[in-house]
Amino acid sequence: MSFETALPDLAFLGDRLSTARAVLDHHRQSESHIRSRAPDAVAFPQTTAEVAQIATICTRHRMPMTGWGAGTSLEGHALTPQGGLTVDFSRMAAVLAVHPEDMRVVVQPGLTREALNTELRATGLFFPVDPGANASLGGMAMTRASGTTAVRYGTMRDNVLALEVVLADGQIIRTGSAAPKSSAGYDLTALMVGSEGTLGLVTELTLRLHGQPEAVSAAICAFPDIASAVDCVTTTIQMGLPMARIEFLDTETVAACAAWSGQTMPAAPHLLVEFHGSPDGVAEQATRFGDIARDHGCSGFHWANQPEDRARLWKMRHQAYPAILASRPGCTAIVTDACVPISRLAQAVQETRADIAATPIPGPILGHVGDGNFHAILLIRPDDPNELAIAKQLSSRMAERALRLGGTISGEHGIGMGKLSHMTAEHGPAWAVMGAVKQALDPQGLMNPGKLVPQ
Repeated sequence: MSFETALPDLAFLGDRLSTARAVLDHHRQSESHIRSRAPDAVAFPQTTAEVAQIATICTRHRMPMTGWGAGTSLEGHALTPQGGLTVDFSRMAAVLAVHPEDMRVVVQPGLTREALNTELRATGLFFPVDPGANASLGGMAMTRASGTTAVRYGTMRDNVLALEVVLADGQIIRTGSAAPKSSAGYDLTALMVGSEGTLGLVTELTLRLHGQPEAVSAAICAFPDIASAVDCVTTTIQMGLPMARIEFLDTETVAACAAWSGQTMPAAPHLLVEFHGSPDGVAEQATRFGDIARDHGCSGFHWANQPEDRARLWKMRHQAYPAILASRPGCTAIVTDACVPISRLAQAVQETRADIAATPIPGPILGHVGDGNFHAILLIRPDDPNELAIAKQLSSRMAERALRLGGTISGEHGIGMGKLSHMTAEHGPAWAVMGAVKQALDPQGLMNPGKLVPQ
């Protein structure tokens, strides 16, 4: 069957079903280098009941359906290689309920993390997961997103308590509960988080909140080389110092950020750190970290205690991606993602830096190294197939290196279309088990086909 046969049944959406070329083209783009055909149409539901009706119709007409949040994914998760219907959740972006006494909130999937924290300002609570981009919370759950604060507050896996999900046949299920823990059966919430929309469409999320810290202090410091900076991270983590954030920028990333922001920074690897807690606790942690950093050759140590100074510091970090793109005008990027045990982090970063240096393309490195996660931004000319091939080879070797060192091919970006070829190497027969789960819940293979699981 085809979209044409399903179109009359989808007419209940009215002008919230679009086949306009501009709308279709918008939904064939992503932050990745991956290209795909456009969807046949885009639906903009407003309620869970509408999403269930859409799923029922798509299943009846054997039409693929793919969820869409903010379009910020880096492995082509929300693209439509088989066409079909894109379900855009931008009109389901409300805060449904705040329960400050239980430190939880119920939201719709199209709400972005920044919008949620704006809503929470008066409560004394905040949602901590910060992947950098102002991503939708539904998309963050589906990719099991992480980010700068994961070393202290965990990833989406740790902060999603419950979900409402529409399955392929239109059935609506709820996973998890408002209770802080449960031993009642399979953990379907954990199964759905990170499933990349291949098992269902999330229509509601219950999220864990955290108290806004009484005191916050941030710092930036330079190191003589990559090994010194990364070894400082390892020592800090092994000593149990409760970092809220600890980010690494190599020399190339620092140069790009300095040029972009107009700041003057030493041409050297840097760490950006942040502490949360009571004033006395933060002061003590900062002192201890300063001692560790100096033992590893740190210089140019600058603290940012005022909110505006911290905001400026982290704005520079969050703008690292556009800054790096601007460092080679006219280029696009393949953004890699690897995560290794802390004890192997320095080796992984150094080997990756040497691997990139042996090629003709730039590849600045940065990452949330407090939990072993780092990225290389491989800059290529979009019309140069040789550079694309080199970048893909580098990315593959990063994945292989991560596995060799006991890590994973993706610490936070997910698999999507971009990393399917490495799943057997990481999971072995377990990847087929993932495929069996997919088959059980989506026997026609209509939910975000071409992603994550064996095809």
